[in-house]
Amino acid sequence: MPSPPVWPAPADPAAAARLQERYAAQGPLDHAFAHGPGAPMLAAIGGGSPFLSDLAIRERATTRAVLEQGPAAIVDAAFTALATTPFDAPRATVAAALRRTRRQVALTTAIADIGSLWTLAQVTATLSRMAEDTVALAIRHLLHAAHRQGTLVLAHPSRPDDASGLIVLGMGKLGARELNYSSDIDLILLYDPDLHAPSDTLGATFTRLARDLVAMMETRDADGYVFRTDLRLRPDPAATPPCVALPAAIAYYESMGQNWERAAMTKARPIAGDIAAGHAFLAAIHPFIWRRRLDFEAIADLHAMKRRIDAHRGFSPHTMSAPVLPGLDVKLAPGGIREVEFAAQTLQLVWGGRDPTLRDPTTLGALRRLARAGHLPRRAAAELTVAYRLFRRVEHRLQMVDDRQTHALPTNEAALARFAPFLGCPTPAALATLLGTHMARVRARYAAVFEAVPDEAGAPRLDLAGPDLPLETAARLQALGFRNIEGMGATLRGWRAGRLRALRSARARELLDATLPRLLAALAAQADPDAAFARLDTMLARLPAGVPLLSMLQRNPALAPRIAAVLGAAPSLADHLASTAAALEGLLSPPEATCIPPAQILAARLADARTLEDTIAITRDLVRAEEFRLCVQQMEGTLDADEAGIHRTALADAALGALLTAVLADHARRHGTIRGGDMAVVALGKAGSGEMMAGSDLDLLLLYHVPPNAPDSTGPRRLPPSQWFIRAAHAFVAALTSPGGSQGAAGPLYEVDMRLRPSGNKGPVAVPLAGFARYQAAEAWTWERMALTRARVVAGRPAIRARAAAAIAEALLAPHDPARTRADAADMRRRLLRDRPAAGPWDMKHRDGGGMEVEFIAQVLQLTERPTPIRQNTADALAHLAATGALEAAEAATLIEADRLWRTVQSLLRITVGRAPAGLPAPAEAALLHAAARIVGRPLDRPALDATLDRAAHAVRASFNHRIGPVP
Repeated sequence: MPSPPVWPAPADPAAAARLQERYAAQGPLDHAFAHGPGAPMLAAIGGGSPFLSDLAIRERATTRAVLEQGPAAIVDAAFTALATTPFDAPRATVAAALRRTRRQVALTTAIADIGSLWTLAQVTATLSRMAEDTVALAIRHLLHAAHRQGTLVLAHPSRPDDASGLIVLGMGKLGARELNYSSDIDLILLYDPDLHAPSDTLGATFTRLARDLVAMMETRDADGYVFRTDLRLRPDPAATPPCVALPAAIAYYESMGQNWERAAMTKARPIAGDIAAGHAFLAAIHPFIWRRRLDFEAIADLHAMKRRIDAHRGFSPHTMSAPVLPGLDVKLAPGGIREVEFAAQTLQLVWGGRDPTLRDPTTLGALRRLARAGHLPRRAAAELTVAYRLFRRVEHRLQMVDDRQTHALPTNEAALARFAPFLGCPTPAALATLLGTHMARVRARYAAVFEAVPDEAGAPRLDLAGPDLPLETAARLQALGFRNIEGMGATLRGWRAGRLRALRSARARELLDATLPRLLAALAAQADPDAAFARLDTMLARLPAGVPLLSMLQRNPALAPRIAAVLGAAPSLADHLASTAAALEGLLSPPEATCIPPAQILAARLADARTLEDTIAITRDLVRAEEFRLCVQQMEGTLDADEAGIHRTALADAALGALLTAVLADHARRHGTIRGGDMAVVALGKAGSGEMMAGSDLDLLLLYHVPPNAPDSTGPRRLPPSQWFIRAAHAFVAALTSPGGSQGAAGPLYEVDMRLRPSGNKGPVAVPLAGFARYQAAEAWTWERMALTRARVVAGRPAIRARAAAAIAEALLAPHDPARTRADAADMRRRLLRDRPAAGPWDMKHRDGGGMEVEFIAQVLQLTERPTPIRQNTADALAHLAATGALEAAEAATLIEADRLWRTVQSLLRITVGRAPAGLPAPAEAALLHAAARIVGRPLDRPALDATLDRAAHAVRASFNHRIGPVP
C-alpha cells in the first residue's frame, strides 16, 4: 500500500494561491481538484517552483492523474505512448512526442519527489529511463532517415538500430541511472566502420547524425525541449568529431586513456543504437577500466584532478569549517556530492579490478559493496549514504525551481527563505545546520580516502644531494643500526638518480621520497638491517615499474613494517616478493575478506575470465597473494599451523575446482564431449588432510567415469573416451604447473605429484573409476591403502564426486590382514630411515619420532581398527581413535601435540629459512619460540624448545613401536 503524500508547506503562500486559482479557472473539473484533494499539492508546487506551476497548468490532466492513479501509472503510460511513436514519422512528429514525454514525466516525477511518494532511486531511475527512451527513439529516427536518404545502408531498415554499428553510451549519472532532475545528458557516440561499405563520407554521415541528435534533444520550441546534451566525454574531444570511429576509440583508451576516463567508464552503459556493439566495445576496453592489480596510483591521479577543480572554483583544502549558505554549491563544495562520488569511484578502481563484485555504477550501490567487502568502514558508508541522499534531494529541488541545471543555493536571503520550506526545512538556519553537519562528515570521510598523511614523526629525513653522503645523514643511518653506511649511501643516491628501471619516472622518485623514511625505520628494526636493506634493493631492481608498489606503500603505511619483517626474516619470501610484488595485495585484504571462502572469492574474480588462459592467470594471482598473506601471518604469529593449513587447503580446493571446470570446457570445445563421461580430482597427502604448508605439493589422483560402450567424442576431432580423458588430464596438470610471470619467472601455480595413482609414474595420468576399484581390491600395496586414508574428492560435478567417494570408501573397507598392515608399515619406516634419513636437526618430517611417524600411526590404526568414518586429518583421526577406544586418551593427546609441533616448526622453517636448514637464524628462532609456546602453553627459550621437541619425538617413537612395530 503506497504511503500518502506529504506535501511541504508553501514557501510563498501568495504564489501558491495564484497557481490554485489559475488551475481552478480551467474548468469545473479543475476547480474541484484545485480546491479539493489537489489543493495541498498545488500549494506545494506553486509556493516553490515557477517552472512547475506553468507545467502543472499546461499538463492539467497529468497533474490530476498523478493523485488519482499514482505516479507509476502515469509514467508507464507516457513511456508506452513514446514507444508506439513510429520512428519513420516526420521529424516534427517525433520531436513533439519526445517533448511531450519529457513534460509529462518531468511533472510526474517532480510531484512524486515533492510529496515523498518516491525514493531517490525511483526518481533518478525514472529520469534516466526518460533520457534513455527519448534518445533511443531519436536514434532510430535518424538512422532510418539516413537510410532513406541513401547516406547509410542499414542491415535491418525495419529495426534501424540493430547491427547499425552506431553506439550510444550513456555516461555519468545517465549511465548509472542516477540522472538529476534538470540534468545534461553525457553521451559518447561511436560507429563501427566495418559494418558499412567503405566510403569517404561515412565519418561525415555519422558526424551529421550526432549533430542532428543534439539538435533534436536541445532545440526549444513551443513544446519545450528534451535534454541538454554533452558529447565532450568522448576520446580527445578537442581533436575528434562528435561521433568517433570504433577502432580509433579503442586505440585511444588502450594507449592514452587517463585515470579520470577509467573512472568515467565505470558508469558507461549502452543506451541506444547498436546495443550489442556497445557491450562488445566495453568488453574490449575492460582491461583499461578494471586493472587486475590493486591500483593505488589511481587515488593520487583522481585526487589531483579534484584539487584542480577545487582550485578553479576557489576552494582550498580547509574551506568551510561551517558552510556559508547563500550560494552554497551542494555538488562541488568541499563535503558535497562530488566528494561522495569520488570516494566511491576511486575505491572501486583500486579494488574492483580484482574483485568484480565491487563494480556498481551507482554511487549508493558502490558504497554498500565497498562496506560489505571491508574496503570502507560501515559507519563511513552509512554517513556518506545519508549525506548523498540529502544532497541529491536538495539538488533536485534547486533544479525544479526554474528547470535550470544548478547545484547552488540562492544567493539572497529572500530567495533562501522561499527555498528552505520547499525542501521541507522551516528556516534557512535549519537548512544550514542540516547541510553543515552532513558536509563536515563527508569532508572527513573523503579526507580519509584521499588526503590522510601518515605520521612520519621520528622517521629519518635524509639529505641525499651531492656526490657524497652528508655527515648528518650518515650519522642518522648509523644511529638506526645500519653498518654499511658508505655502500648504503651509494645505493640510496642511485635510487634518487633513477638508475633503477622502477625509479626512472619523476612520480616514482616522488613516491620514494614519501615512503623511504618509514621503510628505513622499519628495516632498522630487523635483526640484520643491512641484509634487509640489500633485499629491498634487489626487490626494487627487479620491478618493471615502481609507482604501483610505492603508491601502495604510501596509501597503506602499515605495510612498511610487514615488508621489512619479510625482508629481514624470510629470504625465500623476500625473493618471491622481488619477482612478484603483487603478492603484497594479499596483505591488504580487510578482515571481512579473510572470512569469505576462497571458492567464493575466486568465483567472483573469474567473472572477468574469457579464456582458459584468463582463468589460469586469475587463479594464480589469487593463490600467490593469499599464500604470501598466510606465510606472513604465520611468521608474525597471528595464524597457527592448523588455521593456515585449513586456509591453504581451501585455497587449493578452490583453484582445483575452477581449473578443472575451465579445462574440461576448453577441452570439450576442441574435441567435443563424451556422452555421460566426467572426471573428478582426488587430493591426497596434506592437501587431502587439510594440513597444507608453505610450498606443499599437490598429491593428486584423477578419476574418470564413462558408461559402458560409450562412443567416441562428438565434434570434428573425435577421440576414444580413454584418450579424451587422458588428454584432458594432461591439460589439467599443465594448467596447474604452467609457469607464470615474465618468462615463467614466478614459477608454477602448484607442484603436482601424481605418483600415488595406480601403477605410479608408469600408469596413465587419469584412471577409470572401474579400474581404480579393481586395482584397490586386488593389487594395492599397504602404503597405497595408507595414503588413501587421506584421500578427499575435491573437484568435479556432484555425480562423479559421489562415485569417486564411494569407490574410495569401498577400497578402505576391503578385507585385509591387520598384522600384515602393521608389519608392512614398520618395514617401510625402517627402509625410509635407511634410505632417506633426516636431512639435519631441523628435518621435522623424517627425524626419529617425527611427523611421518605420527602420520603412520594415524593411518595404520584407521586401517586396522576400522573406525568410521575415516578422518583424513591427522589430529582428527587421532582424536577419533581415542574416542572409539583404539588409543588411550593421554597417548592421543601427546601425539596430537607432537603433530602440531612438527607442522608448526616445519612450516615456519619453510617460510623463513628453507626446508632443511643447518642452523637457525635469530628471526626464525624468535618465530619458532613464539609459535611453540602457544602449543605447549608456556614461554620457551631455545634450550626449552630443544627439550620440548626431543620429548615429543621420544613419545612418538614409543607409540610407534607399541602400535605398529619396532624401529631402530
